[in-house]
Amino acid sequence: MALIATPDSPNPSPLWPLLATLSMQTLATMAAFSAPATAPAIAADLGVSGGLVGAFVAIIYGVGILSSLLSPSFVLRYGATRVLQIVLAAVVAMLAAASAGAIATLAAGAVLLGLAYGATAPASTHLLVPHTPQRVFNLVMSIRQIGVPLGGVFAGLVVPPLAVAFGWRAALLAEIPASVALIALLEYPRRRWDLDRRPAYPLFIGALSQPLRLWRDNVAIRRLALASFAYTGVQLCFITFMTLHLTQSAGFDLVHAGWALAAYQVAGAISRPVLGHVADRLIPPTTLLALTGALMFAASEAFADISGHWAGWQVAIVCLLAGASGSGFTGLAYAEFARLGGAQRTEATGLGSASMFLGVLVAPPLFGLLETVVGGFSVSFVALGLLALAGSAIMLAATAGGARGDSGT
Repeated sequence: MALIATPDSPNPSPLWPLLATLSMQTLATMAAFSAPATAPAIAADLGVSGGLVGAFVAIIYGVGILSSLLSPSFVLRYGATRVLQIVLAAVVAMLAAASAGAIATLAAGAVLLGLAYGATAPASTHLLVPHTPQRVFNLVMSIRQIGVPLGGVFAGLVVPPLAVAFGWRAALLAEIPASVALIALLEYPRRRWDLDRRPAYPLFIGALSQPLRLWRDNVAIRRLALASFAYTGVQLCFITFMTLHLTQSAGFDLVHAGWALAAYQVAGAISRPVLGHVADRLIPPTTLLALTGALMFAASEAFADISGHWAGWQVAIVCLLAGASGSGFTGLAYAEFARLGGAQRTEATGLGSASMFLGVLVAPPLFGLLETVVGGFSVSFVALGLLALAGSAIMLAATAGGARGDSGT
């Protein structure tokens, strides 16, 4: 199995590429969650259901599956830095379209962002690999992934107050200057960072076949993709249903349930670099990914048992465990996709993003359907735990396969 590319520089530093990719991910994620963060204001203004506005994120991730698979060819042809700029331009276009204030323009904005959002991880990985020493690669990739919860936090803390003060349209438009500024700043290092671009590389011919061929031919990547699908599904179910479960089953009021969700998010943000450091120094990444799946299983089963008899500190521990495992694994997973992909790290990362986005789309609706059918959350969380356990078992198999040198079909 090919290893991560060796940088040309004898002392590569990931600092500036890391700051660039982290900033891009934060701004893109903040934009993606801005409409849901202001859903009540949008729904009241347009006279629609707030749930309809919530479909905004589903459109982004649904379209993002396709862009995850197609974007590697754009990265290889135009360079990772140029694609980062394209993602930010899509953020600007989405915010401008959505702020026009109609259901059609909101949907168009979601499609515009989705067409670029799938490129965030492949472009970032392509840029970071040649600048990052292998001894800190998991750490660097995990720090980049902090941009996802960070963007969600900014969307929740910054956008609603602006919407209250100036209206939701102005709140969306207020995000545009930061993306425009980063586009301009990225132009300075672009020629230096994109020296490996291949101007003649075809954009669409064979673009889908490359990541799908990796799925077919590389059993280690296939296992990682399946586990990533399961883990991301668990992650989104935690986020989507936690406050509802705590208010309905544990007797929490909305404020305390919100605090529990915040604890989950904080634990996820902190655990990402911690897990990256541990993977670089102490525990192999595949083993650590198997362990995080087991912890997701434990958190899911604990959520299934939560009731009004639980003390607040007990609920907090479960939320922290869920956040540290369910939200903390993504940096490790992307680092593994890059390592296993070798020379095709960009295509492998695109496949990884598509697998995760599919988990986002599939698991929460099935969880909600099961909760509706059985009339409670306990059975749904038990089933969610089994999904996490399946992902953990897959990664244990990957660990065993790695020990045998099993990298083929």
